Amino acid sequence: MEAKANKIAKPLIRIILGSKSDIKIGEAIQGQLTEFLIPFDFHISSAHRNPERTKELAMNAERDGIKIIIAAAGMAAHLPGVIASYTTLPVIGVPLSGSALNGQDSLLAIVQMPTGIPVATVAIDGGKNAAILAAEILALTNSRINHTIKEYRHTLNQ
Repeated sequence: MEAKANKIAKPLIRIILGSKSDIKIGEAIQGQLTEFLIPFDFHISSAHRNPERTKELAMNAERDGIKIIIAAAGMAAHLPGVIASYTTLPVIGVPLSGSALNGQDSLLAIVQMPTGIPVATVAIDGGKNAAILAAEILALTNSRINHTIKEYRHTLNQ
């Protein structure tokens, strides 16, 4: 299953979910990026059930013009780490709560990456924050996104 979003501009962010059951978090990520007018693409690919496809999505991301990958997964949550092992692009991991341990297993799996293969990690079910962090990274070299983020932060004070 694959859906392209924001087809007007070339995607800068690749969103990869580990399962269709994670779609609610995927929608939160997409919604925040859409609000910021940041183009993205969207994929569902499990590190365990679709390892070759997951590898291709990671390895081809830079060629595709992607600057940042957001990977959301639950339970063992290997997806962000597997993706990070195949690319030097920044990877933001979103641990998901759909397990007997309410996401603590996912959080620990994502945050405990070996030296040399980092994955930035947000809160359990923190899809919106993953999108905001990705936008902040892009804002370092994109004045429009920088302005958008500053405006967004200003609205948080009201």
